[in-house]
Amino acid sequence: MNNLPVDGTPLAASPLTRAVLEIDEYAAGLGWDQPARLFALVDTARLREQEPSLAEQLGIDDSTTASLTPVEQDEIPAGAPLDEFLATIGWPDAVAGCAMTVERLMLPPSAEDSVPEGMDEAQLAKWVAGHPDRQEVRMTVAVLRDGTRESALRLREKDATSEVLTGSQLVPGLADALSATFES
Repeated sequence: MNNLPVDGTPLAASPLTRAVLEIDEYAAGLGWDQPARLFALVDTARLREQEPSLAEQLGIDDSTTASLTPVEQDEIPAGAPLDEFLATIGWPDAVAGCAMTVERLMLPPSAEDSVPEGMDEAQLAKWVAGHPDRQEVRMTVAVLRDGTRESALRLREKDATSEVLTGSQLVPGLADALSATFES
């Protein structure tokens, strides 16, 4: 028997995990080689009550069971370093959390010993891009105001919903940067 609802999200998943997987699925539908995307996470019931027209536009009605609704934000400026961009973000109280999708090249831990020393960031990026063991990955990371975190990783070579990895500590640096957007 299948333990997945129609959308493929595990039934036992926390609301934050469900939101991360919903964003991952949305990003997957857009294809690869996409820019980073930022989302506000809002309480679905509060959104229905306080912003009924936005809820309707997002397809949220009384039958919607998700407790967190991702709302995509304006496009991230092209060429802006993510850490600098995120440092400019502040969220209103109505936002319960935020999430981001970003594509990167990653190397397996076994390649760490072969990284040449003394390279700047641009040189390292070029070296990684040429490495035979590199993997293209889409990371979706979300945090709540209370510090709760969740991430999803999708490898381009295993681009299927059933192959998405989830965990709270998969991308700690990006989770830290997103958490900092709630500090005032």
